[in-house]
Amino acid sequence: MVRAIRGAVMLDADRESEVAQWVPVVIHQLLQKNRITEKRIISITFSVTRDIQSFNPAAALRREGFADIPLFVIQEAEFKNSYPRLIRVLMYYRTGIFGNGLRKTNPVYINGAEKLRPDLFS
Repeated sequence: MVRAIRGAVMLDADRESEVAQWVPVVIHQLLQKNRITEKRIISITFSVTRDIQSFNPAAALRREGFADIPLFVIQEAEFKNSYPRLIRVLMYYRTGIFGNGLRKTNPVYINGAEKLRPDLFS
């Protein structure tokens, strides 16, 4: 069965070092909290706010390996009162589990991105 899990991280500044630091953290936390192995990942899509231009999140993750996983980056649509310096993640993966054996997914929102989902982090 295929599932998807969400995550996000807010950068302190638009710097290559920030992207390179935080992208692997959010991905590794998604894997750990959801007991997903890298070989089960189908693809990962990153979206970035317009103010992130210093470094590609996919390139940051490639530095950590993930060589056989399709990675894609898009720019987010702009909306009034949107938060700045956000990288969002949508990861598709195979569960190997069907029917009632599925467990709840655990999204990961870190470094200020928790405010995107107050329903999860109150």
